[in-house]
Amino acid sequence: MSSTQLYDTIGATYTVTRRTEPRIAEQIWAALGDAQTVLNVGAGTGSYEPSDRDVTAVEPSAVMRAQRPAGAAPCVAATAESLPFEDQSFDAAMAVATVHHWSDPIAGLREMRRVARRVVVFTHDTTDTGWHHRFWLTRDYLPEVADLLVGRPSVTEQARTIGARMEPVLVPWDCADGFFEAYWRRPEAYLDENVRRGISVWAKVGPDAEQSAVHSLRTDLASGRWAKRNRDLLDLEAAELGLRLLIA
Repeated sequence: MSSTQLYDTIGATYTVTRRTEPRIAEQIWAALGDAQTVLNVGAGTGSYEPSDRDVTAVEPSAVMRAQRPAGAAPCVAATAESLPFEDQSFDAAMAVATVHHWSDPIAGLREMRRVARRVVVFTHDTTDTGWHHRFWLTRDYLPEVADLLVGRPSVTEQARTIGARMEPVLVPWDCADGFFEAYWRRPEAYLDENVRRGISVWAKVGPDAEQSAVHSLRTDLASGRWAKRNRDLLDLEAAELGLRLLIA
């Protein structure tokens, strides 16, 4: 299933749980520097688009484009791998939590580099051998996530493609944007189907893996096993779960 088909299927309720997290937005916008014209690639419903700059969005899914709010930046139906813009058309190009959906991430990043003088990408580092154990949801309940990454370019390869440096992005305990790692200190949220429907991972692993994970998590929350196993998280204000900002 392509990313367009995926979001045409699961994207109808995306805005219920997926909103801009101000602390992450501040880091992304700082990385944009003084860029006034910004291309948002894989823009979805428009989260993290800076309101004080001239933004153009690119989004292949019609379902996602339809959910962009009134007054949002103009949105072009296109893919990252074939951006319909001239070389160096923008001061900056940004991509937020989308590279892992592209059919050819390296080609998409090269296109961003071609059309913009600065590139900012919010992505995930899975090259650390301990990444799978860093987040309890993948470690204890959803090991199938590892299979989704087979054959995908590492964050190091992505950074090298655009000549980027890397910054860690911490996930606050009360993160407003309901992406996969957002509820690391609020485990009961993953029992909510509305929450899961806003996270593409659940659709990708399939219903059997999803229901197995939800059943096991519900059981462990009720028994107190989850709290005992993860008690070191309960006082943390933010967690380092492998999220990265690439800045070139």
